[in-house]
Amino acid sequence: MKPTISFDDFSKVDIRIGTIIEVHDFPIARKPAYQLVIDFGELGLKKSSAQITDLYTKKELLNKQITAIINFKKKQIANFFSECLILGIENNKKQIVLLKSSKPKLKNGEQIS
Repeated sequence: MKPTISFDDFSKVDIRIGTIIEVHDFPIARKPAYQLVIDFGELGLKKSSAQITDLYTKKELLNKQITAIINFKKKQIANFFSECLILGIENNKKQIVLLKSSKPKLKNGEQIS
């Protein structure tokens, strides 16, 4: 288990709903990954690198709604700058399963609270 944090610490994390609108291969990444462009509505478009090639095809990801942390500093991965972190759970095979809403199609940019 990770260290205990305060509610104030948690409230600094900006988690939003977004829709993947572009999916590209990322052949120069050290581990297999996709380059994604995600629409967060009024907050704009953000890019992310995601190591989710084991469970998801590019076709499956296109137009899929996801949850992501959008207020991290940009992180350079090879020649790509990742602007948000898509949330998922590592299964027993070390594959990432994406988190999603239980309700269909929420408004892009909606904040998770």
